[in-house]
Amino acid sequence: MKIISVVGARPNFMKVAPIHRAFQNLIQKNNSLNLKHMICHTGQHYDENMSKIFFNDLELPEPDFYLGVGSSSHAKQTAYIMIEFEKILLNEKPDLIIVVGDVNSTLACSLTAVKLGIKVAHVEAGLRSFDRSMPEEINRILTDSISDYLFVTEKSGLVNLKREGISDEKVFFVGNCMIDSLISYLPKLPELSDLSYNLLPKNYVLVTLHRPSNVDNPERLSELIDFINKISKYKKVIFPVHPRTRKAIENNSLPINDKSSIYLMNPLGYLEFITLMKHALFVVTDSGGIQEETTYLGIPCITLRTTTERPITVDVGTNYLIGEDLEYAFNICEEIFNGEKKIGKIPELWDGRAAERIVKILVEKFLNISR
Repeated sequence: MKIISVVGARPNFMKVAPIHRAFQNLIQKNNSLNLKHMICHTGQHYDENMSKIFFNDLELPEPDFYLGVGSSSHAKQTAYIMIEFEKILLNEKPDLIIVVGDVNSTLACSLTAVKLGIKVAHVEAGLRSFDRSMPEEINRILTDSISDYLFVTEKSGLVNLKREGISDEKVFFVGNCMIDSLISYLPKLPELSDLSYNLLPKNYVLVTLHRPSNVDNPERLSELIDFINKISKYKKVIFPVHPRTRKAIENNSLPINDKSSIYLMNPLGYLEFITLMKHALFVVTDSGGIQEETTYLGIPCITLRTTTERPITVDVGTNYLIGEDLEYAFNICEEIFNGEKKIGKIPELWDGRAAERIVKILVEKFLNISR
């Protein structure tokens, strides 16, 4: 049985790393098992800090295949991934490919495999924001519709897939591989005092912004920078700046008011970023995965979006879904400054064993199919 897992962007690495370890552990325990797990990196995230450092931090091996697609329009990037991935599939003839998340690599590699009659497993299936202006939403819907095995992180995914007519036999509620990675690496994090920012726990705010709806509109981005400047009058702000966001800030000459209280830096490695998240007073973001990680860590998360595909982080966790009202967002910030914050719970099956469940199901189901 030959399996290829696909990674393309940073969140993919955190999900594939525990899956790869689970496969390797299974192979070590059962030498007679005819199983080979390989990794294909499409290169969708081309910045070294957004790719290579994450591979190193997560102790992933060098990918077996690297496509090097880089940045481009959605159409060009998807097409190039399909062309290059098809060559690998024709040469390797895998029995199964595993895709994770919702990036262009997820959809492109799924389509390519299905066209060649190769089975597809989608990890993190069923998440829906119900906002089709988000490219990720289109990738999620289409990937789920053609996948043979759909692994769900939260129960909203089960509801969504049933509504879309996906057979229950294909769907498995297994938990969250991103949380597997988080749990695995919490004991290995550096101390906050070991980082070079001179920070005290709960005395700073961590910020990330990268979504086109926030950073590509100069007026919206200007409002967000004003919002960050306002936060910095109360607490220090740590702001690892996505390349897309940095370019937009520079192109629009947006002022960062007090640079002594706002630390602008390049994207960080996984371990350093999680350390900063763990000790932050709260996090401001438009990311998907950070909503989940903060919920597990019990850190308040102010999400600058109108929708979330991860509703359990709001319903059960520590996530505040703000929408576009930055005055409301700052009211929430003030509540947290004053010691009032959401007390969340860890969602069901977010226990560090999702990857084990996925690998067990795939091996059992697939071997049964192969007989």
